[in-house]
Amino acid sequence: MAEAAGLANPYGFQHLLGRAQWDADAVRDAHGQAVLAGLGQADAVLAIDETGFIKKGHNSAGVARQYCGASGKLDNCQVGVFLSWQTAKGHALIDRVLYLPQEWTDEPERCRAAGIPEDVPFATKPELARRLVERALETGAKPAWVVADTVYGADAKLRFFLEARQQPYGMAVTSNQSVWVELTQHRVKTLAAQVPAEAWRRLTVGRGAKGPRRFEWAAVPINHPHDPRRWQRWVLLRRSCDDPEDLAFYLAFGPAGTPLEALARAAGRRWAIEEAFAQGKGEVGLDQYEVRSWVGWHRHMTLAMAAHALLALTRAQLFGRVASGRSTMAAFKKSRGLGPAAFAGS
Repeated sequence: MAEAAGLANPYGFQHLLGRAQWDADAVRDAHGQAVLAGLGQADAVLAIDETGFIKKGHNSAGVARQYCGASGKLDNCQVGVFLSWQTAKGHALIDRVLYLPQEWTDEPERCRAAGIPEDVPFATKPELARRLVERALETGAKPAWVVADTVYGADAKLRFFLEARQQPYGMAVTSNQSVWVELTQHRVKTLAAQVPAEAWRRLTVGRGAKGPRRFEWAAVPINHPHDPRRWQRWVLLRRSCDDPEDLAFYLAFGPAGTPLEALARAAGRRWAIEEAFAQGKGEVGLDQYEVRSWVGWHRHMTLAMAAHALLALTRAQLFGRVASGRSTMAAFKKSRGLGPAAFAGS
């Protein structure tokens, strides 16, 4: 970046990410409000996910040998938990936090050397996600659904937190997830085997890289402690149209009577945060940094998120304009007397 800007050295950029006096959290908050205003809140989905950043060495804050989505295996990496905001106008990342493995929080000296504040304790990824979601809701976000993969769907505390806030969600779980139906406990994979053939419906839940994402879906109501006139829990089941053994499982919570199509569509919209990671890393350098400190990591992520959001908001503004009754070129030709009538006699 320094070379592209015509600078003789990278010190200025390093200063911005390390020693300069500015509040990355304040920038994050302003950025989040801009995204909510620009993309709107109609039928919005708030998605939770994590992404990894492969790193060598052991001095960068939070780096450890752990599962890394970027490589699809155990790797030496940093992992960040993120939120994205998605509406019909587009999607953008709105919050971030660096995950600290317990091997880090067990070593105060190592944390101090990486600039990690002393009041940052160990927290699981679902605990971090809960804090991010709480902050988003308290600052005005009103999503129709919160969605997440199995890492977060398996965490009962996160799900109960959302239910206490009367916040609908659709979260993936593993096949061994246990639920109660009346007086009997079941694994969700067992429930799937008991669903009658006529209960499955073939639905399209958006477009993927290879075309429409079409699956067969079914929903099974399960026990919950809420007013049944207002709220309902389901096990949501998804299977391949070509291979009935290819199944995915979700726990969902929402208004009583929510149709299957709405549950499936919500679950299918989690893809947007994965696309945001791909765009962030490919277009604005989300993963292209050399910072090692806690402060530097959060500052870099904040600026990269803001750059990605600028692209998303610009696309929303450009492609969201209402088309006029005639095309711009047609209006231009008419203003110059170049319409069809001008050539009628030629």
